[in-house]
Amino acid sequence: MSYFMVRIVLALLALFITAPSHANTGDIRKAEVYLQQLETARARFVQTTHNGTQYVGTFYLDRPGKLRFEYDSPIEDFIVADGLFIYFWDAELEEQTNAPIGTTLADFFLRDDLELSGDLTVAESFHEDDKLVLKIIQTDEEDAGYLLLKFDENPMSLSSWTVHDAQGLTTSLELFYLKTGMKHPRDLFVFHDPAKLHDGWTRPGAGNE
Repeated sequence: MSYFMVRIVLALLALFITAPSHANTGDIRKAEVYLQQLETARARFVQTTHNGTQYVGTFYLDRPGKLRFEYDSPIEDFIVADGLFIYFWDAELEEQTNAPIGTTLADFFLRDDLELSGDLTVAESFHEDDKLVLKIIQTDEEDAGYLLLKFDENPMSLSSWTVHDAQGLTTSLELFYLKTGMKHPRDLFVFHDPAKLHDGWTRPGAGNE
């Protein structure tokens, strides 16, 4: 499962290509303001991999710096960012890897001063099935893929994202029952090593979905 666990982060934070811009500045600003104001959120998600395999779970956000992806049973992998580091737990190997958020693609979504400019470029914006769609690239990178962010417009709400990587593979994540403005338990964004926890331990966030 570790391969798909890493891809969900890539799906959130994207791989990019350089392309000419065909984006409406009003659309960009509308999405940018929404994302800047998205401080806390919780949603159910369905992740679909390039081969059609689907995984279900819960997504938590507490900007700046914190997020968590929790898969439904029987998948025991998870991803958590605690404000400084992002951790990837591989349940099959019973081990974690981590990196400073600022050195990973997670920095785009979790930074306090989130802007869709500078090191990021909105290459295209369009409207499709009552949704606003933005194609986002990394300004200084070539031949690495791109991210499609989709928003419901009435009211404005993040609905899904799809990453198209350099190999032509896609991974999408669709959000359901998105709620915002809640206060999350602090423990939700702390990495706890499941291999070292006592029997009967309840994972952070359980019962809050």
